[in-house]
Amino acid sequence: MAELDSGTTMGRDSGAAGRSDVRALVKVLRPGSASRRARAILRDVLQHAGLPGDDIDTAELIVAELAANAEKHACPPYELRVFSLDGVPTWCEVVDGDPDTHEIRLIFNLLYSVTEIGLPLLAENGRGLLLAHRLSYGNCRTYPVTTLAGTPGKAVAFVLPTCSGDRLILSSLPDLCRRSTG
Repeated sequence: MAELDSGTTMGRDSGAAGRSDVRALVKVLRPGSASRRARAILRDVLQHAGLPGDDIDTAELIVAELAANAEKHACPPYELRVFSLDGVPTWCEVVDGDPDTHEIRLIFNLLYSVTEIGLPLLAENGRGLLLAHRLSYGNCRTYPVTTLAGTPGKAVAFVLPTCSGDRLILSSLPDLCRRSTG
């Protein structure tokens, strides 16, 4: 079952034929250290899964950018959720307490529709979603969720690299999330 800071257990689906065992590791991220804690947790999960260092570094960079964005642009609570299918870490969510996904959806839609973005490579701000999008090969999404506190929020999720090189099809992310957290 899932590990939670609150001591509660997330659900899992291990029933019907053709369905995967979905497990979620959920950790609360405290304001002021969300990015650092998210990186450390994800690194530990991916190291235990046997991923190569370069893939871990990339996933760490993405989660750090998303956690920093959550702290800068949204309100607490902040959470990190790492979902595993059949024991393999498959995707990661950074959750915040702001349920509005509109702006992030607009940015992702823009990123899917253009090939060149005119942002300076060394810009100090405004590149978190761009980095997440590029480093995950476009395999990131946002959708509404419920936080551990039971309040509306949003998740910004990205597919994790795997040892096999296979990645989850992103259209199934929200359904799997609802199934495992509902």
